[in-house]
Amino acid sequence: MQRKAYVTGTAALLVALLAGCTSGATDSGTTDDANPGEAGSATAVAQPGRYRTLPEPCGAVGHDTLDSLLPGIQQITDPEQREAAYAGDATLTYDTDRKVGCRWKVESADATDHLLVDFERVVSYDNAVSDDSQAQTIFATKEAAADLPEPSASTTATPSESSSASTDPSPSSSSSASSASSSSSSPSSPSSTPSATSSSSAAALQPRVLSGLGDEAFLDDALNSSGSTAQQRTVTVVFRTSNVIVTVEYAEQPATVGVVPDSQKMQDRARKLAARLADSLNG
Repeated sequence: MQRKAYVTGTAALLVALLAGCTSGATDSGTTDDANPGEAGSATAVAQPGRYRTLPEPCGAVGHDTLDSLLPGIQQITDPEQREAAYAGDATLTYDTDRKVGCRWKVESADATDHLLVDFERVVSYDNAVSDDSQAQTIFATKEAAADLPEPSASTTATPSESSSASTDPSPSSSSSASSASSSSSSPSSPSSTPSATSSSSAAALQPRVLSGLGDEAFLDDALNSSGSTAQQRTVTVVFRTSNVIVTVEYAEQPATVGVVPDSQKMQDRARKLAARLADSLNG
């Protein structure tokens, strides 16, 4: 009986020792986890962008819109050629989940019109940078490359105000339009209103940041001429919605030398198309 009691006491001592070791290990674990924020930050992943795929670009623009931007389509008499003109040509791409585009080129009796629609889905490969943030950075680079002029008070007019006020077909011809308005005024009633209106309208059509289109947007308008050829105007609208950047490039070159493409008309058409594309992405 005494031997049995000795063994039981020894076992009790071992249990006590083991319990102490276990308690020490638990206390040590609590100390190691004293800064849970550091461990959490190491595994934090930035949010992915809203869009995982891109639309089919050549089917993203309806026939009615193409009729407006490319009037020459309606002048094509051959049904197969007209259908090919509507279809457009897909731009070269190596990953249709990341970048797609489509081009149209149509000649008419008055001008040759070009249209490009491009979709780019931005994906960030940095766990600390979200897709949206990466897209915002790329958009800022595009806006900086456009070298937009400093905004003025007249450029803050809404599209409807610009449309109703503008009588000048292009910003580049504002000075000549102003001179013509001044010379046609009667001597008895001199007024600076026509000139001021023309200048204000031209300023409202200058390259600028746009509001109400996607998360951010800008418009560029460039008039180029090469020697004796007709002047070509290119209007570009770029907007971002979440992690997708959309570019609409609309160009027109008149068939007659000396004719200047209408800036307001081209800007209105390009902006309407951009708005429709934004709606389709959000739909």
